[in-house]
Amino acid sequence: MVRFVVGPDQEVVPDVEGRLPGRGLWLSAARDVVNTACARNLFARAARSRVRVPEGMADRVEALLAARCLSLIGLARRAGGAVAGFEKVRLWLRDNRPAVLLAASDGAADGRAKIAALAPGAPVLDLFGADELGRALGRERVVHAALAPGRLADRLMAEADRLAGFRRPAAGGGT
Repeated sequence: MVRFVVGPDQEVVPDVEGRLPGRGLWLSAARDVVNTACARNLFARAARSRVRVPEGMADRVEALLAARCLSLIGLARRAGGAVAGFEKVRLWLRDNRPAVLLAASDGAADGRAKIAALAPGAPVLDLFGADELGRALGRERVVHAALAPGRLADRLMAEADRLAGFRRPAAGGGT
């Protein structure tokens, strides 16, 4: 779910962190749901007042969710809970059980399959391009990475589930 609030200027603002003051207006984390709410003026109905919805609300929510996920990946790197590069990930998989495997969406499919085969059962996130992962991990480009088990990995998975509703086509409705 994604929370929205009405700001003091009567504009609808996405609150992906859930910290802004005001009564929350909640929608499923899916691009089509947000687009429908904007088109049908459902925010005004839920707020029981006249509100403005900025253009490109679904794109704005997607960008905020992506930034939140990439921030969590960067935080894991700075805390020593992430590695990048095929060989480092492979060695880490041999020694530990990572909580999350990251594979660049624009990386080779066979590389993603090789990493996934090394850790059956571990979730593989492929929502980000190599450039996005690289920026989060302090490099130019990253195709393969892994996060250690813990709260950061758990939070990343929760946020990635929300982001998937905006980056992947709907497969039978919103959550």
